[in-house]
Amino acid sequence: MNYQRIPFKAQGTAFITKKAPFSTKEYDVPVIDYPITPLENFKLSWKRQTPVWAPVSLMDFDSFMLDAVVSSSNSGLAPSNERREFTDDWGCQWIFIPEAGGPMLKPGTQFLDDIANWEKGVKFPDWKAKDWKAPAEDFIKNRFNPDKVLAINVGQGCTERLVALLGGYTEAMIAMATEQDAIREFLMAFADSLIEKIDIMKTYYPSVNMITYHDDWGTERDTFFSEAFFEAMVWEPTKKIIDHIKSIGDICFELHTCGKIERFMHFITDLGVDLLQIQRRANDIPMLKEKYGDKTGFCCMVEGVSPDDVISREERLEKVRKTIDLYGKRGGLYVTPGAPPDAETMWDVCYEAYCYSREYFDKERGN
Repeated sequence: MNYQRIPFKAQGTAFITKKAPFSTKEYDVPVIDYPITPLENFKLSWKRQTPVWAPVSLMDFDSFMLDAVVSSSNSGLAPSNERREFTDDWGCQWIFIPEAGGPMLKPGTQFLDDIANWEKGVKFPDWKAKDWKAPAEDFIKNRFNPDKVLAINVGQGCTERLVALLGGYTEAMIAMATEQDAIREFLMAFADSLIEKIDIMKTYYPSVNMITYHDDWGTERDTFFSEAFFEAMVWEPTKKIIDHIKSIGDICFELHTCGKIERFMHFITDLGVDLLQIQRRANDIPMLKEKYGDKTGFCCMVEGVSPDDVISREERLEKVRKTIDLYGKRGGLYVTPGAPPDAETMWDVCYEAYCYSREYFDKERGN
């Protein structure tokens, strides 16, 4: 069956204004009369059952960064066109970089000069003292839609926090080579702190459907550390966090990790990662989908489109179709449309992803 693509804001067509993730751009996106709710469809997809369509994050999700709501760093995390400095809940100093769409450590600053002193030098945030109630009540009253996917990003993971505390990757890599006992102890303590934060979050946002966890493991050339180090240092605290999340509800666990991390894929699948958000230019995601798609799914940008690409409407829509063809098999996919240059293009991208994927999955089911 072919599904009708409705033109941009055609008469009588419902739409909603949404802000693109990590961007200051806003878009009018269609409100589609779905055959099942986006949440029901997403559960089919992340559990790698054939969904009705490929979820599209801007239409089907309601997402936010937890630290931008309850943390002292909230003024520094929101997308902006201006540079600004801020201090996070751990005492680390950052600068928001508009060109990168996110923060980086302030050059020349270092919170902790020796990981062996972490028990004396690191003050863990008092998560219970944060103002959780007011923002949660505002969200439930003004934004919450039980039919959509509530996706909450819980912030930095184990190794990212280690890097932040030590002042950068050079210092962190040296510590990893020389202070492995101290690093192991700190990462387990960090896991306990993050679990406490997640438990409080779950109390105030009990309907959370997906938790995204950030832990960058490499550059675009290779991983920061070896498989032996991963197994000795990173595996146990990460597994503890994931297992805890799985124990508190029917929650999808999404791992965001930058870098060329293909050689860690056996760890990722064994950890129980439901969805993986990685860099296409650094990883052969079509190969990973083919090899590991029965165990984990993928968040995918529109295939072959970079943020600054100037291409025709039809070429962009063809790339949307290619994305579904490459990654749709057996579900385990949601599509992030990025930040196209104008509202009409975003509308067309969202509609094409929805309609073409419905046609794709109709065929997969034999309809």
